[in-house]
Amino acid sequence: MSYSFPGAEPPAFDSTHFRQALSQFATGVTVITTRLPDGTFVGLTASSFNSVSLDPPLVLWSLAQGASSMPVFSVNSHYVINILSGDQAVLAERFAMRIDNRFDGVDFDLSYTGLPILKGVSAWFECHNRSRYPEGDHVIFVGEVERCDVSPKPALVFHGGKFTSTRP
Repeated sequence: MSYSFPGAEPPAFDSTHFRQALSQFATGVTVITTRLPDGTFVGLTASSFNSVSLDPPLVLWSLAQGASSMPVFSVNSHYVINILSGDQAVLAERFAMRIDNRFDGVDFDLSYTGLPILKGVSAWFECHNRSRYPEGDHVIFVGEVERCDVSPKPALVFHGGKFTSTRP
């Protein structure tokens, strides 16, 4: 059975108000990593991460259509989602900055496919780049998790436009 829905009404608010309302939802913070064909590492901070399915193991995250890293994430076969721990706000800020080498001075190991797994994270997921869905001004990436690990600790969260920790 197929359903047809009428189009949405125009928003009854502006983008500033919408962003303020969204900021009231606390999210975890991740750094997504991959590499360029020449071996240069690429990474960015993202709070748009969610589980999708246990079988098969799927997760999703989203990236702005105009992001400079969009071309590499769109074509690479794999990426790693690093879940930041409560004491890693500096990493979140670093990977959100526009600097030449975000990995300079950052401790990491390499995944099975040779991608950075940041040290001290509470969990990581090495994903096959399964599918992408353009929606609005972002692209939703669905990754099929091939490997993951966990080291439980307080989480870094983003709420009200600020980083904070779940640490009591």
